[in-house]
Amino acid sequence: MFTHLKNIETAFRHVKLFSYFLIAACTIISCFALYKSYQAADLAGRHIYVLANGKALEAFAADRKDNIPVEARDHIKMFHHYFFTLDPDEKVINANIGKALYLADESAKNQYNDLKEKSYYNNLISGNISQQVVVDSVQLDIDQYPYYFKCFATQKLIRATSTINRSLVTQGYLRNVARSDNNPHGFLIQHWETLANRDTTLQHQ
Repeated sequence: MFTHLKNIETAFRHVKLFSYFLIAACTIISCFALYKSYQAADLAGRHIYVLANGKALEAFAADRKDNIPVEARDHIKMFHHYFFTLDPDEKVINANIGKALYLADESAKNQYNDLKEKSYYNNLISGNISQQVVVDSVQLDIDQYPYYFKCFATQKLIRATSTINRSLVTQGYLRNVARSDNNPHGFLIQHWETLANRDTTLQHQ
């Protein structure tokens, strides 16, 4: 009888140890599953899908500081494109200048007003002159805020009989602002000025 009871006690002890082991194993597995779930959710949250031409393209989220040089240079290029790419059409000029002025402070507005007072835009219209700009390079210093930049570009004045190429050099600073439809990069150009804008070549048509 005592042997039978001893066997029952031993079996109960084994069952209890097995139960503890099973509970510990379940706890570890549950914690691991929760950890992997949060990890997967965090990874999925970093994925952005952009719909383009009916196709979902995957993009990846990143800290703004990682994209500052790329976004800043594109902001500067966009501003110069809108400010200097003009056709002999008052509506086109107003539309492009309007887009450019969203990307800069009053220093750009002052240059626009100065050119307007000198009848620069009226001369483009009356002379049927198209103006284009190609940004060659942008020097950018992101070590200090606001970010200083110097832009080197080639400006073209296209007439019916000739094309004048100009070397254009400008400088200014970038500060952070809220993103919007009119300012997708979230930068504002300030203290913008033209350092050089001189003729380099003349091509006859």
